[in-house]
Amino acid sequence: MTVKLLDFYADWCGPCKTQDPILDELESDYNEVAFEKIDVDSKQDIANQYEVRSLPTVVIENDDGVVDRFIGVTQREDIETAIQQAL
Repeated sequence: MTVKLLDFYADWCGPCKTQDPILDELESDYNEVAFEKIDVDSKQDIANQYEVRSLPTVVIENDDGVVDRFIGVTQREDIETAIQQAL
């Protein structure tokens, strides 16, 4: 099963910078998950497709579709639980 974590961010977003180290840790721990950073300023079409309205937004999806969505700075444990469910 393919699992992706989509990190919607912007360079000007302070909370996004707070979220980054958490996602970096998870990326090093979950080699089987594809992590994608999506800058909403340059990829507005993708942000619209996922209905991103606030930053940061993290979307976890697998072959069945979106498994979970987090808006705002989210703790590692919550994201990790969603990743494990997606796998």
